Amino acid sequence: MNLERLKQFAEEGIPFNQFLGFKVKDLQPGTARIEVPIRPEFIGDVLRPALHGGLISTLADTVGGVAAFTQMAPDQRASTVDMRVDYLRPGLVDRPLIGEGRVLRMGNRVAVTEMHIHQGNIDEPIARASAVYNIVRVPSEPA
Repeated sequence: MNLERLKQFAEEGIPFNQFLGFKVKDLQPGTARIEVPIRPEFIGDVLRPALHGGLISTLADTVGGVAAFTQMAPDQRASTVDMRVDYLRPGLVDRPLIGEGRVLRMGNRVAVTEMHIHQGNIDEPIARASAVYNIVRVPSEPA
């Protein structure tokens, strides 16, 4: 997989990622790191204030999927089959959200990933997640 093209696709080719402001900060085979600048619209608990859990789970799913894509062939695509998120502490609204994902197992039909969501200190995660992605081949279109 061409990592620069994957970075561009993850940031600009998926309208939802672009809307949220996801920025790919690092890609290596089997790993990905994505950062999200925080906006007031991301607050889910106005009393604390704390980030919305949907933003956290979306980042986890995205960074896990991008990590899987780093090990896929150009004619392969992935879709989320299952994901579990453990929320460990509130996300603060004064600093970027960071997602780090890595592939635990890459098979012919599924990829298994683990993700850590934090705000600069991976030893104090906001959430941990794991996901399974279905891997399929997409036939090339005739010329």
